[in-house]
Amino acid sequence: SKKAEMANFPVINLEKLNGEERGATMEVIKDACENWGFFELVNHGIPHELLDTVERLSKEHYKKVMEQRFKELVASKALEGVQAEVTNLDWESTFYLRHLPTSNITEVPDLEDEHRKVMKEFAARLEILAEELLDLLCENLGLEKGYLKKAFHGSKGPNFGTKVSNYPPCPNPELIKGLRAHTDAGGIILLFQDDKVSGLQLLKDGEWVDVPPMRHSIVINLGDQLEVITNGKYKSVLHRVIAQTDGNRMSIASFYNPANDAVIYPAPALVEKEAEEKNEVYPKFVFDDYMKLYAGLKFQAKEPRFEAMKAVGTTVKLAPIPTGLDVY
Repeated sequence: SKKAEMANFPVINLEKLNGEERGATMEVIKDACENWGFFELVNHGIPHELLDTVERLSKEHYKKVMEQRFKELVASKALEGVQAEVTNLDWESTFYLRHLPTSNITEVPDLEDEHRKVMKEFAARLEILAEELLDLLCENLGLEKGYLKKAFHGSKGPNFGTKVSNYPPCPNPELIKGLRAHTDAGGIILLFQDDKVSGLQLLKDGEWVDVPPMRHSIVINLGDQLEVITNGKYKSVLHRVIAQTDGNRMSIASFYNPANDAVIYPAPALVEKEAEEKNEVYPKFVFDDYMKLYAGLKFQAKEPRFEAMKAVGTTVKLAPIPTGLDVY
């Protein structure tokens, strides 16, 4: 049942990695990566005061800057005499911050200086956490420490950015999703979400399961690139956001992704002989080519994307399109 699933949702106390429960904790992380594609972190080392400040400033910014824009753009369009389900629009209000390889925080309009400063500090801590987590995955996978960080590095280091979203109350949640079902294209995603208003769900064994809102936790999920590098041992999982009739859900998702020119392919140590013989090996491609393809196919199944990448390979160069974070 759904309640039971929620009770089993993998919650990982990172402090336990320092004591005799390290082995058991690594096991929970391994199971989460293999069977859920998601897990939730507590005692992750990011100070609660910082999280509270990020939340307060994000909610104030939404009210002051974004709310009116949302009403004009999405709310009016989406529900103009709507009878049928709206499938080409999301009930969300978002803006993007880029941190790596270069930051655009100073250029984002309408942000208070305090908000910029806090988001910079928050991003710096999430970057450290992302790299720690990638090393924990390496350890579970039997890859050398630093393998995944190096796989993401390319010539300029990883792409790292944040999508700041609000999901305002929606009068017709049965007709429109907050965010339609999709898998994340990138690497590892770190989400700081509202602990009062739920809405995030993932698909597990054919059922939509709620990701429980927990105060001061960071939710982690794995993107398509980790599925490729692990040759399918870890899967990126379909998830969506359900619009709610009351409460404004804040969601701040940070994407630690490969560099545009990083070449992504299954780690040789993780490709079994049988898979090779049966030709069940994931493709090798340049990350930027994958993102161009994903931009148009975000809400469709990922398997055809992988197939298309097999055809593109690493030789064909697609025409460049503007990259911006908005394709995540």
